[in-house]
Amino acid sequence: MSIPQSLLEQSIQINVQQALQEDIGDGDITALLTPENEHATATIISREDMVLAGQPWVNALIQQYDASVKIVWLKNDGDHVCANETFLKLEGSARSLLTVERPALNFIQTLSAVATKAAYYVKQLDGLHTKLLDTRKTLPGLRIAQKYAVAVGGGQNHRLGLFDAFLIKENHIMAAGGIKEAIEKAHTIAPGKPVEVEVETWDELNQALEAKADIVMLDNFSQQQMIDAVKHVAGRCKLEASGNITLDNLREVATTGVDYISMGVLTKDVKAIDLSMRFNA
Repeated sequence: MSIPQSLLEQSIQINVQQALQEDIGDGDITALLTPENEHATATIISREDMVLAGQPWVNALIQQYDASVKIVWLKNDGDHVCANETFLKLEGSARSLLTVERPALNFIQTLSAVATKAAYYVKQLDGLHTKLLDTRKTLPGLRIAQKYAVAVGGGQNHRLGLFDAFLIKENHIMAAGGIKEAIEKAHTIAPGKPVEVEVETWDELNQALEAKADIVMLDNFSQQQMIDAVKHVAGRCKLEASGNITLDNLREVATTGVDYISMGVLTKDVKAIDLSMRFNA
């Protein structure tokens, strides 16, 4: 599932406005220590290896704050950046560069962290047909940004929210009166929207198959149970593995033949990349 361009652009603008407001408020009083007409150039480097992500957010942020600042990207989103390598140069008002530094770096350090982790996890699936999915376990306000970063890192997006696909879980099944009833109602509510059902037992898997679910999520199935499920389903729907999957057993789970593996760790457990901006003499 890809992010619609209109939703991406809208999210970027919202994120940028919030970032500028929370950091600058009524004005950057520290930047006033710098002479008003001072011109500067700055370089931004990564202190560690990373996969770059966040360019659209940084471009929009600087454009909104001071469109006269010149932005020169030496790397593009999705590119590998080595430790201590310069990937961005800025030129313009010294005050402006000082003011946009932190919110700009916040976007890059967070989104590049997601992209870097996604790329590393995806690498574990080399040679297998299983695709790695993110989840809705994202940082509040950064849902689209983090899912963008997962895609930059080579992963794929699960549903973006509660509006673009059904994921029918235990409580939904109970409220609807059963798996068959829940799937039928989903098709009535939003024809054409993907319908996924989470199952915990073999009987529930069969019910989901009979009701023609598009995707079945195998929740906490054992390795052998997943192998058996793949053979049993035989392509009648897509299968997704979820629950108790870590980096250590990721490839092992993928060898069962499931179509997707979803992992919340890609977006909820983020360690920011160490970045640095320095004015040039």
